[in-house]
Amino acid sequence: MSYFSESLRQMFGAEPHKPSKEEISAEASEVHLHKKVNPFSRADFEAVYETHGNGGTKWRNRRWATLIAVNMLFVISYYFDIQILEGALTASRFVGFHMADLNSALQVMLAYKHLVLNLVIGTVTVFILWVLLGGRTFCSWVCPYHLISEWAEKLHLLLASRNLVTDHSFDRRVRSVLYLVFALLALVSGYTVFETVSPTGILSRALIYGPGIALIWVGLVLLVEIFYSRRAWCRYVCPIGVTYGVVGTLSPIRVKYNVKHCHHEGDCRKVCLVPHVLSMTIKGRATNFDMDIGADCTRCGMCVDICPTDSLDFVLGYGKKSQ
Repeated sequence: MSYFSESLRQMFGAEPHKPSKEEISAEASEVHLHKKVNPFSRADFEAVYETHGNGGTKWRNRRWATLIAVNMLFVISYYFDIQILEGALTASRFVGFHMADLNSALQVMLAYKHLVLNLVIGTVTVFILWVLLGGRTFCSWVCPYHLISEWAEKLHLLLASRNLVTDHSFDRRVRSVLYLVFALLALVSGYTVFETVSPTGILSRALIYGPGIALIWVGLVLLVEIFYSRRAWCRYVCPIGVTYGVVGTLSPIRVKYNVKHCHHEGDCRKVCLVPHVLSMTIKGRATNFDMDIGADCTRCGMCVDICPTDSLDFVLGYGKKSQ
């Protein structure tokens, strides 16, 4: 199955495709057979972890710094009236260039049923930007709620390790259904309903213009994620991820997986916000020696940081081979 079709399937909630023997390339089959005949021993795992440690934080640190810098630039531009980055994440101007969040723009177009020139210009600008950078990069490198939710996840995992909470998962297709629901609500009501409840927009506006009562809603969502369902909003609700994920199928920036040195210990899937995109890291699943991670990937780099064998890494370009 092609990268594009599999990416879109997973984007809209389908389970990862389990390849048949005929779909696995000769090169990948050779690797799988070698690992079956020569399985990794406990000593192999211990040696790898002794060298690698518990994983690095290089990409996490870069991502947090970028996310904070982007959002603070909105704040600084507003408070000091320097007009570098005006507006908020839903719609803004960067040194005069109009920019509009793709999902917000869609909601506005459906609600008001006509096109505004500046909105079209802003949408095209942002579309090109995220095609180049990788669509869901927005989620992990720009969205302020992602960062707060990431910190809340650490609390959830701490409570879970002490058996104080249990993680409840939902069918990922719920996100696709809600995408259509929010679109229909905008079309029928003439009001951008999703923008009213979007933690991304609420937090962005609160940072820039000051806190409001809507932050209570953000707090309630975080409580659900801490005590009931890990990263529930991003995984099962937010349509922004779907919109940017579709754009990301065209992006030349990807996370690449190389099956040769992978020990299949599963650390990458444990830290991943969207672990279904890493299904090829399960033993025997890889269909090619090198594989691109699907477009639902947020390019957060957590799997790259934690991988003890460097089997995952960022690449620029289509079909680029790992070293």
